[in-house]
Amino acid sequence: MSARALFIDRDGVINEDTGYPHKPEHIVFRPGIFDLCASARLKGYVLVVVTNQAGVGKGRFTEDDVRSLHAWMQEEFRRRGIEIAAFYYCPHHVNATLPEYRMACEDRKPRPGMILKAARDLDLDVSTSVMIGDKHSDRIELPGLKSIIIRSRYAETGYDVEALSQIEALL
Repeated sequence: MSARALFIDRDGVINEDTGYPHKPEHIVFRPGIFDLCASARLKGYVLVVVTNQAGVGKGRFTEDDVRSLHAWMQEEFRRRGIEIAAFYYCPHHVNATLPEYRMACEDRKPRPGMILKAARDLDLDVSTSVMIGDKHSDRIELPGLKSIIIRSRYAETGYDVEALSQIEALL
């Protein structure tokens, strides 16, 4: 039987969106993120991070930087007893400055590529899963996947909750 997942955007949900954070010293974890993730795990959700990382395509940092940061974040969650099953990222952008990353990619949210890969890799049931984001582009174009958007500077209207602390009741 497939598991349900809590898909979580990174910048703006897990950590403050400080503008292309790519090193541990750039990361400020959002208040309540560890409590939310621990609660979701107790409710049987598999935690999966899905994040657009256009900074790679714009030459601000490398894919190695992204993978290193994700390994560090994974350890920070583990130290708190929380297991993140996987991190998925999309380095592409239609306006990328580096030609090898300049494309309209199926993985770039709101397209469903990262979610579908995670579902295959981890045997997840998308129809019982939830996506949490802070931008309207975090409403993934995938029927059956519930999305919860947190109010942010990118979502001043059309959001679902004001803060992370309100999400637990919706899971």
